[in-house]
Amino acid sequence: MKKSLIELNNCGVFRNDKWLVRGVSIKVFKEQIVTLIGPNGSGKSTTAKIALGILKPDEGTNLIQNNIKISYVPQKLSIDWSLPLRVLDFMNLIEKNEITNIVETLNITGIEHLLFQDVRNLSGGEFQRLLMARAIIKKPDFLVLDEPVQGVDYPGEIALYKTIQEIVKNIKCGILLISHNLHVVMSQTDHVICLNGHVCCSGAPRSIIKEPEYIKLFGNNIDPTLAFYEHEHDHKHLPDGSIDHSH
Repeated sequence: MKKSLIELNNCGVFRNDKWLVRGVSIKVFKEQIVTLIGPNGSGKSTTAKIALGILKPDEGTNLIQNNIKISYVPQKLSIDWSLPLRVLDFMNLIEKNEITNIVETLNITGIEHLLFQDVRNLSGGEFQRLLMARAIIKKPDFLVLDEPVQGVDYPGEIALYKTIQEIVKNIKCGILLISHNLHVVMSQTDHVICLNGHVCCSGAPRSIIKEPEYIKLFGNNIDPTLAFYEHEHDHKHLPDGSIDHSH
């Protein structure tokens, strides 16, 4: 049976006399997008930190497969915008990369033409693509994206989610995608987990929007033309969340 990259079993984090999250179980497999949705303050970033191994759960277990490469695109990044910094320089901030590798990676996120552009002149969407490119240059097995479409207009949002699918296709990684946004994210994902301090419901996108807990949190006013556009699968998902490529 296919092994999960990370597996949270009934995890909880207790701080300042209260549970930030409790009873959270998540599995992420290679070539799978798992989306964590929930209102602000529902514990999404806390859960991401458990999945990354940054935060040790106070109850439950977090199993991270040995020797996997993990990357993270945080929700906020502080940059001194007075510094002249090109896209090329930004890709080499942590460590030097081959130029061919940089161009190939920027190509996956659709911004190879911006190689010599000043980072401070990028649009919100272009900057998010740059953050993703820097996160995937070392070809991680597991990638966590925390609210990757913040500050991006609706068409840009759709384009960014398509880019996330391109990353899965090219890098063959598993992705944990965190969002409070419901629309396009639902169509781009294999498995949705709805969080509000605990897991309210989870499942495939089409089934989860019918769940009473989901409707209670988010309502049922999703425009189906926005929420879903079909993507072809060359595999099927087994009940335990693993992927069967045999058919």
